[in-house]
Amino acid sequence: MTGNQKSPEGRFSSLRAGAILSTIEKLENRIDERFPDSGLGRVCKEFRQLAVETEKTALRLGKPLWPLRLATFAAAGLLLFVALGAMIVLFREFRFDTHSIPELLTTTESAINELIFLGLAFLFLTSLEMRIKRRQALRALHQLRSIAHVVDMHQLTKDPAHLLSKIPDTRSSPKRHMDRFELSRYLDYCSELLALNSKIAALFAQNMDDTEVLGAVNDLDNLIQGLSSKIWQKIMILDLAERAE
Repeated sequence: MTGNQKSPEGRFSSLRAGAILSTIEKLENRIDERFPDSGLGRVCKEFRQLAVETEKTALRLGKPLWPLRLATFAAAGLLLFVALGAMIVLFREFRFDTHSIPELLTTTESAINELIFLGLAFLFLTSLEMRIKRRQALRALHQLRSIAHVVDMHQLTKDPAHLLSKIPDTRSSPKRHMDRFELSRYLDYCSELLALNSKIAALFAQNMDDTEVLGAVNDLDNLIQGLSSKIWQKIMILDLAERAE
């Protein structure tokens, strides 16, 4: 790139949902072409549909909920108006003499209790939008976590040791009909599915600034890394066995 050619702002510093969804669609086609009518292909199809909905949710949650925000501002303003009005009335009625001290203490205690209640109500209203967004984001992340476990179930019985060492099957052994190349491709597709799952989840971290959501995204990413490491161990076994021949 020459000095006068600049990359568009944010092009390589943020995730583009369209590119992720396009990659998922291509992966679905690759799985269907390599393993027609396979369970993994159906999982990828469901994941693609979930990714489309999740992308819309992440984009929506990144924008202000203006009707709720305006209602919150109005309610918060009303609470502040009531609190200021009560304080003005208190100061107008205040008379400092020995006969009014008990009444003053009682009124002050009641005013403090009211102010605490109004403060809690104000805090509830100002955090309402974020709590609504957080609940929707955590629900979507829970669905992505479930998909990750489903992908892991599909690769669970794909053991290269049975292929390389010709271990005899028992009556309860799962059916294994893949050769070395097919098994390697199957495991690679599982790894790609998990990686794309993590990228879709990262859209929430990119569009939201909430500690609970960020923590849930990090937890999902750690889970996917652990699941992917098991898959790559199997891929490495197949690769090393091919080199040793």
